[in-house]
Formats: sequence, structure tokens, C-alpha cells
Amino acid sequence: MSHQTASRKIRWHRKTALLILGIILIATTLRLPLTIVGPIIELLRTDLGISHVLGGFLTTIPLLAFAVVSPMVPKISRRFGIELTLLLSMVLLIIGIIARATGTTTLLLIGTILIGVAISFGNVLLPSYFKLKFPLHIGLMMGIYSVAMNISGGIGAGISHPIAQHYNWQIALTFPCLFAIVAALVWLPQLSANERITTSTQHTARLVLWRSPLAWAVTLAMGLQSFIFYTTGAWLPAIFMAQGLAPDKAGWMISIMLLAQLPSTFLTPVIADRLPSQRPIVIAFTLLYSIGFIGIALQFTSLTMLWVVCIGLAGGASFNLAMMLFTLRTRTAYDAADLSGFAQSIGYLLAASGPVIFGYLHDISGNWTIATYVFLVVTAMLCISGLYAAQNNYVNEERAS
Repeated sequence: MSHQTASRKIRWHRKTALLILGIILIATTLRLPLTIVGPIIELLRTDLGISHVLGGFLTTIPLLAFAVVSPMVPKISRRFGIELTLLLSMVLLIIGIIARATGTTTLLLIGTILIGVAISFGNVLLPSYFKLKFPLHIGLMMGIYSVAMNISGGIGAGISHPIAQHYNWQIALTFPCLFAIVAALVWLPQLSANERITTSTQHTARLVLWRSPLAWAVTLAMGLQSFIFYTTGAWLPAIFMAQGLAPDKAGWMISIMLLAQLPSTFLTPVIADRLPSQRPIVIAFTLLYSIGFIGIALQFTSLTMLWVVCIGLAGGASFNLAMMLFTLRTRTAYDAADLSGFAQSIGYLLAASGPVIFGYLHDISGNWTIATYVFLVVTAMLCISGLYAAQNNYVNEERAS
């Protein structure tokens, strides 16, 4: 089936089931190799004798790789075809996972870079691929994709330390390789639908995006929600401990926050796909973020679970709306890939700055007070950019409207 003649309705047969299974399996590899690192970072750092700075940099490298590689992904996919490009990204991911777990500092860094590069392809291409293959069910497919990604990432974070303790950290870093191998094997039949795009429209599309206020609004929404996600993951436990929570309870609050994302992770894209304007979703997650961050800033620690549930629900909604905007604000799958690459490149650079900025604010002030209020400032900026990005319009047609 060619890209131009893809059916608009899901026809439930063996090929469709295999395609959806392949998408789910690829989705499981997009966070799992990253979330397993945090819980075992001290074991890894002690064994290899690396500094805390280099250990912390292991979580930043993939974000920088996302930023550098994302703009290149649409051009590569046009040249080789989306299906083949996704398969090759799984092969690169397998190589990166194995290299990272070999037990040397050099290969640890090289493997981490390769993992970041490989995941960039799935991050950029899968949302646009839903527009190509399931144009009437983009929200449903985005929900399935996001849930698979979040569940696998959460499970990985939970079991990596027990695996490292029972065996070693190399085994803990290697087990995501099994998911990538299975994903690649299940994806192989999709190569029969692989189609290369020989037109030279990529450069023109990129120029339009740089001049488009709507594209920049989508980019800011993508970057600011990622800023919040990676900064809360990095520093909320420390903030909670500074407010008097025990370390184990502070850690559990992050787990609860991630689990709270699941309902909005699935429902948001389904709802967004049915709305001409997604501004009600923006207002909803802005209120949830505001409730959570105000509660934390005012140090109402007895209700910490409520605050992290609100932030989790908002995080699931804001992430999935950002992903949906790549397809909702463009006409074609390849335009969606262009917008996705543009927004994720700049967005992940912005996200990578979050943990650093918050760490700096703590160092100069000696406490987390200023940092917690910065969350509210970022939430306001996300609301403004989100409301603009959620308008019923298309990036390439702004002037016409």
C-alpha cells in the first residue's frame, strides 16, 4: 500500500494488527533506555570511577542528541522512506545499548550518544506516521503510543536497580536491547510499504517554519512542557526533602506523578483529535499545573500527593497535546515530520537547560523558593504559547487565513 493511497479507516486484519504491534514495540524503546539510568547511576559511577558531573551528563546527552538530530530526521526519512528509517533507527539503538553496557567510560559515552540519536528518529517520525497511516484515528494511535512509551519507561525505572543489585549494572543497561530486537523483527514486514520521496521540498518547508509564528508557538509549547517534565524529574525529590519529606517518600512522589500521567496520556490525544481548537485542553492543564506548583511553593506538604497528581495529569496532557500539534497544524505526514523535527530540536535544547537553571538558582539562593516560583512562570509561558498553537489553523496557510 503506497503512502498516497493509504486507507483513511482502520481495517482490522492481520497486516493492521502487525503494524500497530510494531508501533507499540518501537514506542516501548523510546524512553526505556533512558529511564533505567537514574536509579543505577551511583552504582555505575562508583564502578567506573567517573565524577558526579559526568554521571549527571549521561542524562543530558540524549536531550542534546534530540536537539541536534531532530531537524535531520525528516530529510533522511524522505530519502530512505519512513519504514526503513525506523528500522535502521532500531538497529542503531541496539548498537548503542550494547556499546553503553560494555563497561568502559568511552563506550558508555559513545553508546549514550547513539541511543539519543536513534530515539530521535522515533520521536520525530511516529507522530507524523500516524497521520500517514491512520488519518482518521491519529488521537487513538497517539494515545496508544504514549501509554506504551510511559509504561515501559516507568517499569524500567522500577526494575533497573533490582537487576543491577542481583546481577550487575551492565545487565541492567542491556535488557532494553531485547525490546529493540523484538521491535525490529516485528517491524520488518513494513518494509514492503516503504516509499522514498524524491522531491526537494524539505528546504522550502524548513524556511516556512522559521518564519511561522504558529510553528514557533508549537515549538515553545513542546519545549516548555519538556522543560517542566525533565526539571520536575530532576529536582522535585530534592525540593520535597528540603520541605521535610523522607527520601524514600520523596522518591515515591515522583513515581505517583508518573503514574498519574497515564489517564491524560491516553485521553488527551483522543479528545484533541475531535476538537477544531484545542484551547480547552491548554486551559485545563494550565490550571492543573498551577494548582500543583502553588501547593509546592506554599509548602503545603501534607497534600504533596495531591500536588504531584495534578502535575502528573497536566504533564500527560501537555506532552500529548504537543505531539498532536505536529499533525493537527499540518496537512501532510511529511509536513508533520518537518514541524516535529523543527519543534523537537529547539524544544529539547530548551528542556536540557531546565535542570541546570534550577540547580543554579538553588546554588545562588541556598534554597528552592525561587525555583519553585519559576515553575509558575514557565507554566504561564506554556499557557500563552499553547493557546496560540491550539488555534484552528495550519502552519503553511497562516497568511491565507
